[in-house]
Amino acid sequence: MSVHPSPDSTPSGRKPITLHRLREMHAAGEPISVLTCYDAAFARVLDNAGVDCLLIGDSLGMVLQGLTSTVPVTLADMAYHVRCVAQGNRSAWIIGDLPFGSYQQSPAQAMESATVLMQAGAHMVKLEGGGWTADTVHFLTQRGVPVCAHLGLTPQSVHALGGYRIQGRDDESASTLRLHAQQLAEAGAAMLVLELMPSAVGAAITAGLPIPTIGIGAGADCSGQVLVLHDMLGLGHGKQPRFVRDFMRGSASVEAAIRTYVADVKARRFPDPALHGY
Repeated sequence: MSVHPSPDSTPSGRKPITLHRLREMHAAGEPISVLTCYDAAFARVLDNAGVDCLLIGDSLGMVLQGLTSTVPVTLADMAYHVRCVAQGNRSAWIIGDLPFGSYQQSPAQAMESATVLMQAGAHMVKLEGGGWTADTVHFLTQRGVPVCAHLGLTPQSVHALGGYRIQGRDDESASTLRLHAQQLAEAGAAMLVLELMPSAVGAAITAGLPIPTIGIGAGADCSGQVLVLHDMLGLGHGKQPRFVRDFMRGSASVEAAIRTYVADVKARRFPDPALHGY
């Protein structure tokens, strides 16, 4: 006999965020709040503060490991941190990044890697790129794996892109981004991260899709927003990107800063088009 947990039984006092709930939010026009998270302690704080989705990003390579890019991050690294976050979380939706080299060879390889992350506690996996990735997205979703796609600046391809540059600045590249977004949605992607592109391009992609877009430097018109946790807490090193806001400034605690982030995303006060857009 199987035992199904009650949807109202989480200690945080809110119903668990499910894919169905995320679709309801998107349909109602409610912005989706997302932050990166890498351990159980922060997972508890973010969950209690009402963050909708916790993204275990391969950004942990730079944030936690001190690397210069996400490329060296391994699947074992990702599984470890997904497991840590899952232990601290009770109600947020958990997204795990498929790291570089864990899905590029074939859809079958992607399925094997996704299995590792989902068995560690992820509810959804994220992969980068457009065009060739549509077949992989279709393969995964047909086998019960929810997928978040990622277009624009794709950090795993930073060397091929020539650095951390804004994508979609000209008509041709913007058209390609829109085409790839449509293909990914048709392949079954349930969510799409849009990173570092002109706000007008982010808005056009969002308006043309039946799935939510999550922006990071892609303008205020996306269906939700994501930031790297350490950046929005003022812990980033060096000059921060234009799209980052330090929510610790004026906040009495880490949890208060995160609650302000959630509230400002929900009310569309963040990002401010005049301050954080391109």
